[in-house]
Amino acid sequence: MGRKRKGRTLSGWLVVDKPAGITSTAVVNKVRWALQAQKAGHAGTLDPEATGVLAVALGEATKTVPYVTDALKCYRFTVRLGQATNTDDAEGEVIKESEVRPDDATIKAALGQFVGDIEQVPPKFSAVKIDGQRAYKLARDGEDFDVEARPLWVEELILTDRANADTIELEMTCGKGGYVRSIARDLGAALGCYGHVLSLRRLWSGPFQAEDGLTMDQIDAMAHSPELDSYLKPLEVGLADLPKTICTDTGLARLRNGNPGLVIASDLDYGEECWAAYDDRAVAVGRFKGGELHPSRVFNQDASNG
Repeated sequence: MGRKRKGRTLSGWLVVDKPAGITSTAVVNKVRWALQAQKAGHAGTLDPEATGVLAVALGEATKTVPYVTDALKCYRFTVRLGQATNTDDAEGEVIKESEVRPDDATIKAALGQFVGDIEQVPPKFSAVKIDGQRAYKLARDGEDFDVEARPLWVEELILTDRANADTIELEMTCGKGGYVRSIARDLGAALGCYGHVLSLRRLWSGPFQAEDGLTMDQIDAMAHSPELDSYLKPLEVGLADLPKTICTDTGLARLRNGNPGLVIASDLDYGEECWAAYDDRAVAVGRFKGGELHPSRVFNQDASNG
């Protein structure tokens, strides 16, 4: 029998407005400490120098992380034209320079090739794995390697501001796995002037908004207090992009034991992924088949938030 985890059995989401200069993992550890929670995780890493929304899942809400990770996200970022760096951001060394400075019309015309279903090569200084090792480790060791292109859905990419000839601001809404640094690098190449990211902020991720996020100072100030608990959002918020069904009384008992259970649903296709609620609390996520939900994840909220 395994040892019981220390801490409170909290379930829910805490939205953080991550500052620059701290890793996503460090934010999660701070939140877990401040809430004295047994279990915590986040829905989508931000680079250390990036800011903005980082949604931290507690307890049973960690089972909903994949649905937030898969949701659309919006980034606002500043690109420095005329320079390429080895990390595709301002932290790296300048490796190429150009005097070319395209006008706004040329930039807007070039953005179209980065919208829709695209193939994107992640930066060499990234956490993707190459033969079992992180790419950034190989890059730091001076290894020569290639990173394979990956599919990405880009909903929108627009020019929002231009402070000067060297600096443009863009806003991108995209799906899972997008690298803003790759967009800056590839846009610079398409424009014939090079480019890298100067600053990056995630404005929203799925149902979570940066403007609703707590700062690290606020989390510190409210640590270990009921006041911080009051900022927790329900587990169910993480399921916002999935259709909702209602458990019957008999379905509830079966679903809680991990078995298919009767649910009340409308306009769902056979095999469609959805979630089941009882008294507005999530019971399970699974596939709808013949009037039943066949669960893939079951939530145990009865023991939570104690």
